[in-house]
Amino acid sequence: MKTELVRIGNSRGIRIPKPLIEQCGLEGTVDLSVENDRLVISPGRRLRQGWIEAFQNAGSAEHDDLLLEPMRASEFDRKEWKW
Repeated sequence: MKTELVRIGNSRGIRIPKPLIEQCGLEGTVDLSVENDRLVISPGRRLRQGWIEAFQNAGSAEHDDLLLEPMRASEFDRKEWKW
């Protein structure tokens, strides 16, 4: 399908036919990117979309060990530091 660029102020835009919008599931905001000299319009992602699945796939923290050795208190910590 070919379409014309239309002037929108100092910019240019395109009109996307409703059937294409529905077929791609576009609504609200969209993500724009350039891949191989092509403009790609993708459905906008909600903030934190996919975080739950990512945490579940990360596994449990049951066997996680501290990566750093605990620091010993210094002379300052023992004698001078007060809350």
